[in-house]
Amino acid sequence: MLKISLAQMDTFFRAVASLRKLYIPVDNEGGARWEPWAEGKTWSSALNTNRSAKDFFFPQTENLYNLNLNGHTVEVTDIRDEHEDFVIFGVRACDVRSFSILDMVFLSEPVDTYYKNRREHSLIVSVACTAPAHTCFCRQMGIDASDPEGDVTCWLSGDTLYLQAKTGKGEDFLKTAGEACPALSDAGGTAEADKAKAEIRSALDALQPLFPAETGVFSEENLKAVFYSPLWAELSEACLGCGTCTFVCPTCQCYDIRDFDTGSGVRRFRCWDSCMYSDFTKMSAGQPRPTQLERFRQRFMHKLVYFPANNDGVYGCVGCGRCLAKCPISMNIVKVARALAAGVPAKKEGN
Repeated sequence: MLKISLAQMDTFFRAVASLRKLYIPVDNEGGARWEPWAEGKTWSSALNTNRSAKDFFFPQTENLYNLNLNGHTVEVTDIRDEHEDFVIFGVRACDVRSFSILDMVFLSEPVDTYYKNRREHSLIVSVACTAPAHTCFCRQMGIDASDPEGDVTCWLSGDTLYLQAKTGKGEDFLKTAGEACPALSDAGGTAEADKAKAEIRSALDALQPLFPAETGVFSEENLKAVFYSPLWAELSEACLGCGTCTFVCPTCQCYDIRDFDTGSGVRRFRCWDSCMYSDFTKMSAGQPRPTQLERFRQRFMHKLVYFPANNDGVYGCVGCGRCLAKCPISMNIVKVARALAAGVPAKKEGN
């Protein structure tokens, strides 16, 4: 385990940036966002970025490949050039967990090689939260914000940052970074970091982050009861179908594929899509979910019921609270979960 004074963070960032591309959260008008580190840029103290770190692995828009007609032959050109190792520093526990959820989707067969390539080139440095925002509920989703996942995890105690490797990749990184940055020093064991972790966990417990509801109702056994609940009509009534919740969500993975004629060929793109849109999954036979109620229900059923039913109980939500903060009509997963938990009696298997 290593440690560094907060006053020496620029020295640390400079050393890391000399080894590989470095991204940190930076304050901007309207909130923090991920940016490449450069001289003069300061690590944001914001609890979370406006948009999640999902963009690093599953970008909002990406050119998959190009098609060119050469006589009677179609040539396919793979235009990928992601070959640069990079570090994402300052990822919070909720966003780190979102990577695991995305892995379940994109790294299962058939593997998405675009996503896999970016994941293999990345190194995640997470930072423990010291206090929750009023919109946080990661603990309800089984996430410990005082001890986040990642290749390297950091804890802040006073004016000192402690860094501990959690993977082999993280160990190699800290060894190399320690050689490049004399400001990093041996912490002399884990006692100080363990103390900081305990203090952080105590503070998080005392502040009582927002809890959506008891999640027992959202089980495979209750699928029909939740699906046919009359509450969906009332809950979805004010929804604008704008898709804001899906675009700020770190775990949403819906996308569309579009081809664009350049005049000399075709460029194929993948772009984020939203289950809240009326043309999502629309086919020649029609729209399988023609009403806003059905589309609204689909989003929350997927997060709370379908995904955990197919992934060993792992919820498709990490409790980051972005949908709470950004929804223009103040509708969010917490309100939905509370209403359904109160209105649908939990059933046990065999009932």
